[in-house]
Amino acid sequence: MFRDPELFQFIRERIASVWALELLLLMRGESGRGWTAAELAAEMRANETLVESAMAGLQAAGLVGRDADGGLRFAPTDARVAELCERLAVAFKERPVSVIKTIVTPPDKLKGLADAFRFKGGSS
Repeated sequence: MFRDPELFQFIRERIASVWALELLLLMRGESGRGWTAAELAAEMRANETLVESAMAGLQAAGLVGRDADGGLRFAPTDARVAELCERLAVAFKERPVSVIKTIVTPPDKLKGLADAFRFKGGSS
C-alpha cells in the first residue's frame, strides 16, 4: 500500500486500467506532442479500440485533452493534477507492483486489507 494517501486516492479515482496508466505516462513523457489513436496504438502495440477506450477515461478524468488539430496530448486540468501525475510517474518507476495492485484490486479487497492492519482501540 502507499504511504501517500493522496496519490493512492488519485490512482483509484482517475486511472481505470494499467493500459490507461501506460498511455498517460507515455503522453506525459512527450507532453508537447499531439498523438492520434493510431499512433498511440502502434507505440503501445495495442489495438485502437483499447486505446480509444483508455483515452476516453483519461479525458473524463481531466488528464488528457485534444489540441487544435484534434491530436491527443497530456493536458492535466490544473497544476495540482499535473503534480500528482509527476508523483504517479515516480511511484510507478520505484514501485510498479504497488501501483498496478492499486489499479487492479477491487475497492472492497483494498478496504479489507486496510482493515486487517488497523489497530483496535480499547482494552480486552
